[in-house]
Amino acid sequence: MTDRERRWAGLMQAALAGDGAAYERLLREIAPAIRVVVQRRLTRIGAPAAECEDIVQETLLALHLKRQSWRTGDPLGPWLWTIARNKMVDHLRRRGRRVEVPVEDFADVLAAPEERPGTEAADVERHLAQLPEKQRDVLRSIAVDGSSIGETAERMKMTPGAVRGALHRAFSSLSARLRTDG
Repeated sequence: MTDRERRWAGLMQAALAGDGAAYERLLREIAPAIRVVVQRRLTRIGAPAAECEDIVQETLLALHLKRQSWRTGDPLGPWLWTIARNKMVDHLRRRGRRVEVPVEDFADVLAAPEERPGTEAADVERHLAQLPEKQRDVLRSIAVDGSSIGETAERMKMTPGAVRGALHRAFSSLSARLRTDG
């Protein structure tokens, strides 16, 4: 395990224990790393680099929603890179492309172990119901329906930047609520 992975694992453990500052630091550290890997892969397969930010946001959203499934004794990297790879493939498939992205492009180590069962649908709906309508609609569109930032912006008659802002506010609100509930 690299020093970076040890640091990320420590931050994730602290975040899961309720340390919001550690979670914010983790997200700030992993977002640029994900962005570099995704951009490199998009370039390699000839896909538009402009799709990178949507994939990064989808990956961060999935990480947020699935963070409880990470096993604290395991390295964070394989788990994270698997999510990033899957989000990239999903994103490109929605665009009508046949995509084959080798796992080794995303991980330096073995694949992450099988995930534990995630949050129940009723819990997701309960948390979503606590959000303001626009944030709830944006989060549901992206996280539940699998729409991209661009698709959500078009459907909701918003700019992509406004969608990202609403998504960020929804994450912040949910994170704060989950910290107080936990």
